[in-house]
Amino acid sequence: MKRGVWAQSLKGENSVLSASLLNTFICDDAEAGLRRLSTGSVNTIVTSPPYYRQRDYGRLGQIGVEESPQAYLDKLVRVFRECKRTLFNNGTLWLNVGDKYDGGQLLGIPWKLAFALQDDGWLLRSDVIWHKPNAMPSSVKTRPTTDHEYVFLFAKGSRYYYDADAIREPHVTLSEQSMMKGGRNHFYKRGGTPEKGKNGGNPNLHNARWDQAFHPKGRNKRTVWRVPLSKCPEAHFAVFPEGLVELCVVAGSREGGVVLDPFSGSGTTALVARRLGRNYIGIDNNPAYCKMAEERIGQQLALVPEDLGYTPEDRH
Repeated sequence: MKRGVWAQSLKGENSVLSASLLNTFICDDAEAGLRRLSTGSVNTIVTSPPYYRQRDYGRLGQIGVEESPQAYLDKLVRVFRECKRTLFNNGTLWLNVGDKYDGGQLLGIPWKLAFALQDDGWLLRSDVIWHKPNAMPSSVKTRPTTDHEYVFLFAKGSRYYYDADAIREPHVTLSEQSMMKGGRNHFYKRGGTPEKGKNGGNPNLHNARWDQAFHPKGRNKRTVWRVPLSKCPEAHFAVFPEGLVELCVVAGSREGGVVLDPFSGSGTTALVARRLGRNYIGIDNNPAYCKMAEERIGQQLALVPEDLGYTPEDRH
């Protein structure tokens, strides 16, 4: 039987997330749904809100159909202010948002939102470029074809949970992919890196101990992530790629933690969170999407029917 989720509130006291909300989808608008969650009860948020003026979901109060970019940004700031309340003190927000052209001009929506959230008290820790190798082709001839979006990493405070080891990538310095081909003759040679710059104080390099200069699990994740677009057969449109969500989930939470998506759509964040041994909460104001997400989770449960209950010992 699932138990309530214990979490540390903003006041340093214990609060409980009702077990009835754990591993469920709340069919409501984002702000109203978030108000049902306890303060300090979520480990990380991984989400992609509706983009400005891209799609009409036919729901009253939906986000993305505002009369102006500023109205869109203002509404999202309010939503993410409520998101921040639900987070642990060491919680993070992984936010993907796309841009929009209007009157032939790029609006700069992602960065305007990032700065607005920063002004509202969020700590902006990193911008990630999501490179889409299978991006839709474009007939535009007056600018490059866009094949990237942004993912922003925000933290609630200066001390936050981030598992760098979980998303390390292969080293390339000693591989065929290295861009250092012209200077490789200094590898494994004592004094082979005599420069006084960024590697000047690294004794492993200067003593030819190259094997000690690299982390055994790989190099620290870079800020360009190459993740193909994916589709959900039931949704008939491109959805949040599982590969992108997985990076955010494993870096932002431990197994048994709680992952929230306040714009859950077809439920990809929840699906990935559950597959990785986390609990999930999804919020969406479209009943059709809530049903779709529940069915996708149900199909996964049929394959791996274990209970992912979260206990007080799992909190961090």
